[in-house]
Amino acid sequence: MHTFEFVRANDPALAVAITSQAKTAQQGADMRFVAGGTTLLDLMKLNVEQPAKLVDVNGLPLDKIERTADGGLKIGATMRNADLAHHADVQRDYPVLSQAILQGASAQIRNMATTAGNLLQRTRCMFFRDTAMPCNKREPGSGCPAIGGGNRMLAILGTSEQCIASNPSDMNVAMAALEAVVHIRGAKGERDVAIGEFHVLPGNTPSRENVLEPGDLITHVTLPAAAKGSKSIYLKLRDRTSYEFALASAAVIVNVADGRFERVRIAMGGVGTKPWRMPEAEAALVGQAVGDEAVMRRAAEAGLKDARPQSENGFKVELAKRCLVYALKQATQNA
Repeated sequence: MHTFEFVRANDPALAVAITSQAKTAQQGADMRFVAGGTTLLDLMKLNVEQPAKLVDVNGLPLDKIERTADGGLKIGATMRNADLAHHADVQRDYPVLSQAILQGASAQIRNMATTAGNLLQRTRCMFFRDTAMPCNKREPGSGCPAIGGGNRMLAILGTSEQCIASNPSDMNVAMAALEAVVHIRGAKGERDVAIGEFHVLPGNTPSRENVLEPGDLITHVTLPAAAKGSKSIYLKLRDRTSYEFALASAAVIVNVADGRFERVRIAMGGVGTKPWRMPEAEAALVGQAVGDEAVMRRAAEAGLKDARPQSENGFKVELAKRCLVYALKQATQNA
């Protein structure tokens, strides 16, 4: 591991001022925020990331959950995943979020990992994490050996000729279905970004994974008020139950009226280069009869119509469809 400077910030303005001196975007910046460190420190040990300065934000007052004026929820950036998953308001009003977090990582990691850290969680692609191998995400222009080989766990949606790395987060999938908003404080002021716009597709710049600029600090995330009468579920399919990343996962939120889908929100994980919202699948369900498996299958096919499987992950197309259909069945079984 390379040497680095470690400083603590006890005020958000100070934290922004320190890190706004960074020369590059958040990924690969020479200054980085650190809270739980469950991803960043891991990557530093592998020499994937080599920041010159770490700014500890654990002392900032950003670790609370509060109700918003409109009945939604405000989640602090340094709120630990375990505390978030077990919070009474989350379990009652946003169970899909609690379920997603509890199916991610291990209990020890959830005790350390934070809300903002999870939003910034980086891919588990083995080529990205191995500095002996080329990787366009880590070293732009060096190539992507995952294309054509070693891609079983990687994305089939949102890929490009430069990168097919999948987003590994479970929490982010639920946040996408819940239509969360990420609140950011930076050198140019404060701004709010819908989670669907927070993560960016790899395109020709796979090293840029989100909209953060140097010095930007995520302060909190807000969730809109839960839709009255909604049912939700997070279903995760993986090679093993214990501490494994998703091959395919689905966050489903539904409202049913008179035996038909009235409102549907769907996001999938394990299959996209970012948490993958599926508006086509949602539209295919609204107004249709609950319990009709053919309808659910058509919705799944609409959501996966743009899938571009690689040499080793073609099975994900069918797996994702079945994952979504089963999640819809579970969410509506008592409707």
